[in-house]
Amino acid sequence: MKPARFEYIRPSDVVGALAVSQETPESKFIAGGQSLGPMLNLRLARPAALIDISRLPELRDTQENGSTWILGGATTHSEIEDGRTVLGRSGMLPEVARQIGYRAIRNRGTIGGSVAHADAAADWPLALSAIQASIRLRNLGGSRTIPIGHFLKSAFTTAIQDNEILLSIEIPKPTKGARWGYYKVCRKVGEFPIASAAIVLDDDGCRAFLGALSDKPRSMPLLESEIARTRTVPPVSMFVAAVNEAAPELDALDRRMFIACIARAANEALAR
Repeated sequence: MKPARFEYIRPSDVVGALAVSQETPESKFIAGGQSLGPMLNLRLARPAALIDISRLPELRDTQENGSTWILGGATTHSEIEDGRTVLGRSGMLPEVARQIGYRAIRNRGTIGGSVAHADAAADWPLALSAIQASIRLRNLGGSRTIPIGHFLKSAFTTAIQDNEILLSIEIPKPTKGARWGYYKVCRKVGEFPIASAAIVLDDDGCRAFLGALSDKPRSMPLLESEIARTRTVPPVSMFVAAVNEAAPELDALDRRMFIACIARAANEALAR
């Protein structure tokens, strides 16, 4: 199928994009289009206008701001993967970027688009939850910053309001000696995972999350407190109890996959 007819608009700045959005209620922002494009082709989305924000300077900027790194919302996965941002080539986020889809997808898809779309199986919502990132939103009246845990409401549901744009992702710099692990299970390379997990261990404690569930990433307080206390890999029984607590609805097969994911992520983190 092909998309229904729509108007294509490419504004020169964020204010212009927001003004067009306000003037055209049935419009949608598009950057990489890796999620919206298929929805247009299947006619699951029929906007009156597409507002192309992929080249807006404010959304393409990456910078360092004290204890925080800032990635513009239109930063592509491949730019993060290749070290063409303030993050460099090492660390958790470049490694996560390398595992997203195929290179063609990474060349077009954006971190802001992925977070705003909020697919429950996507990599960025999980990874950004584990590192406690914040999301900066902008409308014509000003901007606001929301922690990722409050920004993500459920699958495909976020705190973005009408006529608001995801401006940037604010990422806390890791403390000295910070360690991390990220692992996912996919039916084949390039597909969304059917189970995923992430762990970050630093001076502030431990954050452990499960992804690819029915809603947003879920924290695992039982496991977090145990790893923060012992700084060692817990026994298998602890992973079983933590997964049962975080996702009691899982059937036996899915539970085993998630236990394997979080155990692998923990081993990776504690081996660094």
